[in-house]
Amino acid sequence: MGGKRKKSDGSDNDDVEESASKKKTRTTETREQFRPSMIKNKEKRSEMHAKLKHQKKLDKRAKAKARDAALKRALDLGEELPEKKVPRTIENTREFDETVCKPDDEELFAGNDADEFSSVLNQQQTTKILITTCRFHSTRGPAFISELLSVIPNAHYFKRGTYDLKQIVEYAKNKDFTSIIVVHTNRREPDALLVIGIPDGPTAHFKLSKLVLRKDIKNHGTPTSHKPELVLNNFTTRLGHRIGRLIQSLFPQDPELNGRRVVTFHNQRDFIFFRHHRYIFESKEVKNVESKSKKDKDGKSENVPQQKTIARLQECGPRFTLKLISLQHGTFDTKGGEYEWVHKAEMDTSRRRG
Repeated sequence: MGGKRKKSDGSDNDDVEESASKKKTRTTETREQFRPSMIKNKEKRSEMHAKLKHQKKLDKRAKAKARDAALKRALDLGEELPEKKVPRTIENTREFDETVCKPDDEELFAGNDADEFSSVLNQQQTTKILITTCRFHSTRGPAFISELLSVIPNAHYFKRGTYDLKQIVEYAKNKDFTSIIVVHTNRREPDALLVIGIPDGPTAHFKLSKLVLRKDIKNHGTPTSHKPELVLNNFTTRLGHRIGRLIQSLFPQDPELNGRRVVTFHNQRDFIFFRHHRYIFESKEVKNVESKSKKDKDGKSENVPQQKTIARLQECGPRFTLKLISLQHGTFDTKGGEYEWVHKAEMDTSRRRG
């Protein structure tokens, strides 16, 4: 009770200063981590977001002015120009893929003459495609098939009925078909394509998404009956090379350029985007004003028209996206089939692949 208070030796002051510095550091970290989304009041949150957005715009404008001033100063003084910054995009930050084919890969291109598509691609056999549906198809399934028939020359539609797919494969072999396309539908919407090479395979299973039919495309064109040109973009890996040859075997190898039809399959990040266009070349006059020294008799400058060729595209439809799910050796076989490649969820970890 009546004991004397101990004399402070200065250690307490050190503890107080240390706790104060920790508190200050914690406050600074809290400010740095502060976000407008942490404000519960909607009006204050919107006001704070608008202020931050305006400040960001001012900072961006100030950086642009400083960059322009540095460039102008370098030009006036004849100094070396400042380094131009390259924006960071998905395209220029692609991950290296070891399976990309090299132009001098003799083993790969030597196998082209012995694979399942060589007879069609070497024009030893005429393409003949059988298109059918799953057993229970919807209303948009036949509409999509009718547009596929206009895209792929020499394609024939057969009703599925109650036939098993193996029976259809045997029928296609006997009738000299080169490929089978099965359109699978789910909930009144086509959601998958099965492409089977005849007679020896392979069988590719694609997921179908983002289908837009011709009637839903604004200012769409009507394709002619000419054989289209085929464009395959970015099928550079070993698997992509094989899928590209599978797609190529669906179309004739002697396109009729007079029809001005182009069918494009563009591969990006393992998604295959399909587009169908008609193109036209036009000559357009461009007025070119001559220098002031060259004038006509009236003392006015003369406009000399120049011819410029421009190309215009008109989409014919349909428009859809494919994603490879599996590639199987031989024709369709769910029980004893051997798979060359199967898609797995862990393959979709990065957007910078493909």
